[in-house]
Amino acid sequence: MSGHGFHVHGPHDHELEHAAQHEPKGLAGQLAVITAILATVGAMFSYMGGATQANAGLYKNDAAIKKTEASNQWNYYQAKSSKQNLAELAAVLVTDDKRSKYLEEIERYKKEKVEIKDKAEALEKESAEFDHMSAEQMHQHHRWAQATTALQISIALAAIALLTKKRWMEAATIGVGVLGVLVGVAAWFHF
Repeated sequence: MSGHGFHVHGPHDHELEHAAQHEPKGLAGQLAVITAILATVGAMFSYMGGATQANAGLYKNDAAIKKTEASNQWNYYQAKSSKQNLAELAAVLVTDDKRSKYLEEIERYKKEKVEIKDKAEALEKESAEFDHMSAEQMHQHHRWAQATTALQISIALAAIALLTKKRWMEAATIGVGVLGVLVGVAAWFHF
């Protein structure tokens, strides 16, 4: 190219300009579009996989906290049982004039133990519910991971198809990509 407006095109320059002015055609163009779509969907699936894994961890943590709280209640229940047992022993050993005090304590401990037991059982139930939610999230995480893996394989097949220029590899790319999307749909609907 000279400074006076005279411009010479080489064969390579002409092909580059032509490719830039027109939409991509043929195998390379199709694979570029397919790869871009697969990568975008794969990124969304990957995000969802990470989110469900994080949720599973949070639910598992909540389950452990509730289990610990339940354990504390059962320890409290056991302490009340020990006090009740001592009061029962004292009621047998003391004189009649002091026995009523211990009998009242026994009844109080019985009532307190019912409340403590109910609270402990409710906490155990909450813990089990959090464990169940964690397991569901992990199942869904595995589905998202499977979908993401299928899409990554599909992208790799697209690269192989581009290098080998084999149309059947393009079909394999699309097939594995569709499989990945279907597994992602299964993850979305919690299958």
